[in-house]
Amino acid sequence: MKKTIILFFISAIVYGQKDSLQIGDRYWDDQLYINISYNTLNNQPVRVSKSGFSFGISGGYIKDIPFVKSGKLGLGIGLGYGFDSFNHNLKIVKGSPNSFQIDNNITQNKFKVHNIEMPIQFRWRSSTANTYSFWRFYTGVKLSYNISNHFTYSDSGTSISISNLDEYRKFQTGFIVSAGYGTFNFHIYYGLNPIFKRATLNDNTVDTNIIRFGLSFYLL
Repeated sequence: MKKTIILFFISAIVYGQKDSLQIGDRYWDDQLYINISYNTLNNQPVRVSKSGFSFGISGGYIKDIPFVKSGKLGLGIGLGYGFDSFNHNLKIVKGSPNSFQIDNNITQNKFKVHNIEMPIQFRWRSSTANTYSFWRFYTGVKLSYNISNHFTYSDSGTSISISNLDEYRKFQTGFIVSAGYGTFNFHIYYGLNPIFKRATLNDNTVDTNIIRFGLSFYLL
C-alpha cells in the first residue's frame, strides 16, 4: 500500500511538471555559460609582427529575463570570470612611466589577465519550454574589470616580469555575438576600446584592442 501511495505521488509530481511546461508559462534558459576562445590582438603598431597563439576561457551565470510569454525573446544580464593569455611582440620597459618598444630579440613575450566580466545580451531563440535543442542568436556588450595582469618576457636569457601594469586599462567594453544550434555555438568578441591607456610607441598612440572568437556552451 505504501509503495502504491509513493508511486501515485511521484506520478502526480512528474505529470504536474510536464503540464506546467506545456501551458505556455514563462521559462528561463541558458543561465550558465562557458566560452573557449582563440584571441588575437588588433590594431597593433606598425612594424610589430603578428603575435603567436593566444587563448581565453570564461564562464559565469546569466539571469535570463523573458520579454514575451513564449520565452523566445529576452534579456540576459550576467556575472562571470575570464582568463586570457596572449603572446605578443611589444617590449615593456619598467620605468616612470613604463615605456613600450619594439625588440625582435626578446623571447617568450606573454601577458596574462584575470577579469570580472558582465555580459548583457539581447536574446532570440527558437526554443519552447520543453525543447532542449534550438537555434539561438544573442548579441550585446560585455563589460569587464581587470583584477590582475602579468607581463613576462626573456631578454638575453634574463627573465623580466611586470605585474599590474598601470597602463593596462582596468575597465573595458566589447561587442559580443553568440549564435548556433544545440550544444555548440560560435561566439565573437570585438573590443571597443584599446587595452592600454597613455601608451605610446615612437610618439604614436598604441591602440591595440582584443578580438576573441570561439565556442560557447550554455547550460540550464
